[in-house]
Amino acid sequence: MTKSELMDKVKGGWAGQTIGCAYGGPTEFRYKETIINSATPIKWDAGQVKWYYDHAPGLYDDVYMDLTFVKVFEEEGLDAPVESFAKAFAFAPYPLWHANQAARYNIYRGVMPPDSGHWLYNHHSDDIDFQIEADYAGIMAPGMVNAATALTDDIGHIMNYGDGWYGGVFVAALYSLAYLSNDINYIVEEAVKTIPAQSRFRRAMEDVIAWHKQYPEDWKIAWVKCLDKHNTDIGCPDGVISPYNIDAVINSAYIAIALLYGEGDFEKTIDIATRCGQDSDCNPASAGGVLGVMMGYKAIPRKFLCSLDSVEDRDFKYTDISLNKVYEMSFGHALQVIEREGGSVDGDKVTIICQKPQPVRFEQGFPGIRPVSKTDYKKAFAKVKPISFEGTGCVAAYKFVKTDETLCPKDDSYTAQVEVWLDGELVETSSIQYNSPYRRPELYSNYFLTKGKHEITFKHLNPIEGLEFQLNYVNVYDSE
Repeated sequence: MTKSELMDKVKGGWAGQTIGCAYGGPTEFRYKETIINSATPIKWDAGQVKWYYDHAPGLYDDVYMDLTFVKVFEEEGLDAPVESFAKAFAFAPYPLWHANQAARYNIYRGVMPPDSGHWLYNHHSDDIDFQIEADYAGIMAPGMVNAATALTDDIGHIMNYGDGWYGGVFVAALYSLAYLSNDINYIVEEAVKTIPAQSRFRRAMEDVIAWHKQYPEDWKIAWVKCLDKHNTDIGCPDGVISPYNIDAVINSAYIAIALLYGEGDFEKTIDIATRCGQDSDCNPASAGGVLGVMMGYKAIPRKFLCSLDSVEDRDFKYTDISLNKVYEMSFGHALQVIEREGGSVDGDKVTIICQKPQPVRFEQGFPGIRPVSKTDYKKAFAKVKPISFEGTGCVAAYKFVKTDETLCPKDDSYTAQVEVWLDGELVETSSIQYNSPYRRPELYSNYFLTKGKHEITFKHLNPIEGLEFQLNYVNVYDSE
């Protein structure tokens, strides 16, 4: 292709992602285990992208998280060490959640990748985090699908493992293959081949493809079947035995549903991705980015593309990078990857050596572990009596609740100290910083208890006025 054609597709990827994010923004996690039905309008206007820039810039974590990694590639080259990506990510000024927050906490205390994303250290390792951050890899590896998935390995294991990593592998493969074809069925079916056949993630994506072939006229049938078969969340403590599901498997399945049933139509695709619910800004962002590459920037419908006119020169919050800057950066990175993988750049002519998808290595988090109960407490630790349970593991979550704004600390100077007693023995004294970006995600976790009855007790050592430290819930697990 020509350089201008390549640039048009690079721009389309970043633009489509940004538009999709803003389109689904008003619905994010408002619809859990439920479809946004056709009677509920999803509003769009030309000022929507700018409104989020001005009023809720955190919505664009889909984009500015990617930009963290793009900037490291720009400054240190294609062979930048994983430590550079990990530190840029962990010490960035933006807030983080779930697998990202767990990884930040791990890196802050010296647990570096790949351990920072491994399920033994990061209980959110199956979550969607890297799925929404892997766009960079596919955009910078046009048509070179195995090069794209290789670019996900080190970075994806900063915060994820197993199915969580596969979410990013799948998205990167979709972007890469979108440079080669306008057949969305081909793109999805080929992208799935990058996932190991024995994985739970691969089975879910293959099911979506099969359901689309069986029920090509109604995406809602595929959605219901997906809910019935693949809505189990083992990892994320918040999503266990709850309608809330931020697991990569179900959310990647919604991307696949949107792409297949959207039939290459940009608006139809991001609308279906949004109406599938759960992480309904991230999923249309990924689907929109893939279609943006496939059709190119100039072919994105003007009703959406015009929303970028006033923001393309504005830096995303927490970064010094705008859309116009990242267009140029990713274009440059793509040329480098093309030449590294055996292609050539000769004047305006770009020759790409395309690749046949190969599966990445197999890994599966939380083997033999199943959640059996979730008990909500939502009260101060001093009011929680010893908790008896039967199983092989438990995870205890906390929350801070302000009871008096005038007495509540305004910074992270307060650190709650909590003793954790298990079966009559002190096993840990947990330190939880209030308002710190580096605080641990959960209070206590252990998946490897002796099978049988146990009792856990918590003692809050240093309560303060104005801020109540609460036990939020306790999940119990057993071996399969």
